[in-house]
Amino acid sequence: MTDVIVVGGGPTGMMLAAELRLHGVDVLVLERDTAPTEVVRALGLHARSIEVMDQRGLLDRFLALGTRHPLSGYFAGITRPAPDDLDTTYPFVLGIPQPAVHRLLTDRAMELGARVRRGAELTGLHQDDAGVTAELTDGTRLHARYLVGCDGGRSTVRTLLGVGFPGEPADVEWLLGEVRMTAPPEEVAEVTARVRRTQRGFGAGPVGDGLFRVVVPADGLAPDRTVPPTLDELARQLRTHGGTDFGVHSPRWLSRFGNATRQAERYRTGRVLLAGDAAHVHPPLGGQGLNLGIQDAFNLGWKLAAQVNGWAPDHLLDTYDAERHPVAADVLDTTRAQAELLSPAPGPQAVRRLLAQLMDLDDVNRFLIEKITATRIRYDVGEGPDLLGRRLRDVDLTTGRLYDRMHAGRGLLLDRTGELSVAGWAGRVDHVADRGAAGPDVPAALLRPDGHVIWTGAARPSLETSLTHWFGRPTAR
Repeated sequence: MTDVIVVGGGPTGMMLAAELRLHGVDVLVLERDTAPTEVVRALGLHARSIEVMDQRGLLDRFLALGTRHPLSGYFAGITRPAPDDLDTTYPFVLGIPQPAVHRLLTDRAMELGARVRRGAELTGLHQDDAGVTAELTDGTRLHARYLVGCDGGRSTVRTLLGVGFPGEPADVEWLLGEVRMTAPPEEVAEVTARVRRTQRGFGAGPVGDGLFRVVVPADGLAPDRTVPPTLDELARQLRTHGGTDFGVHSPRWLSRFGNATRQAERYRTGRVLLAGDAAHVHPPLGGQGLNLGIQDAFNLGWKLAAQVNGWAPDHLLDTYDAERHPVAADVLDTTRAQAELLSPAPGPQAVRRLLAQLMDLDDVNRFLIEKITATRIRYDVGEGPDLLGRRLRDVDLTTGRLYDRMHAGRGLLLDRTGELSVAGWAGRVDHVADRGAAGPDVPAALLRPDGHVIWTGAARPSLETSLTHWFGRPTAR
């Protein structure tokens, strides 16, 4: 029996597989497609996802393939310079196409020993108190202790579970692709700038190697959005909205997407869980979708590993839904608000002008940036100071950096007193005693494997209570 089957080998699924393998969990990834897609639906990583990669020692790989873009207030296309003192070591957006993110995460998962089976399509799902049985189209039956659906917005896992997916269906669709053009770049830029004054769903720009990334509103809704548009359809819509088709030819890939906004009613049903687009879908405004899925996996991985390895407190796995469901609900509301502000109608445009004025205020600009970058998230981990429940940014230690100490995916006690101990939890929590460490003004802070603070102070009894609550009963000392 496999420990965990992950259905869906996209970025969320591969991030989850890597997190599980850090803790020795046997993982099998089932991917329906026989080869990775070339479609570029996401273009970059926000600050929190950059931190996640740093916490696992992966950031250099991503920086080598990406481009740093200055972080700015960007809400519904309204831009403002970012404040200088944002609470992150990485105040930039890392421009890196989704296929590159996928490839790096796949490499990481396989380096750690995850197994990947391509061309494997799920058709049936059954669970009982002992585990989960997955049935594939070829008749194969696979057994696992747990199964996680990371299989996209049309999730088979979610459908087989009967989990509701309430929200709003798509009523607008866009065509997306990478193509070559005969028109000179200057003409493309001039037309794009002109059209975007009134139609922000239109865009065309170079992406290297003579290719242009194009997005344009579609002519209504396609019966099946999994069927890509034709080059003729793309050219026709470019002429409709821009007055020219730029001489598009030789597409590298073409796709379509809509503005459906939905969220699964629950993320856990017994031994089956949902993550990424299987749990939530929304328009790409603000570029949060890929980041949201990666952060789902980062939250879930260590908790599911603890469950499989037998030391998880009874409540731990349920905190995944309790913490991530509200986060996605907030992202969905954020994209809904941005969509309204992109409407050319007089009312939304009046609100847009008002928000543009408000974003000149530092607190408003900061609030919106922290929303989009996910650095504002605070999980409910109990009563206490504002730091509790928030992730701790990277800080300098006397020797090295905090995030360098988190690569193994364990909890961490940052101890400025030098007098505390994690004896009894040493296999699950690392102890960094450093009187000269930078960071928040507290004697010590206990971090979960995902970097969120769950205890601060100096009292040993309260520390041990928190260790037991999040990391289970102590072993013999």
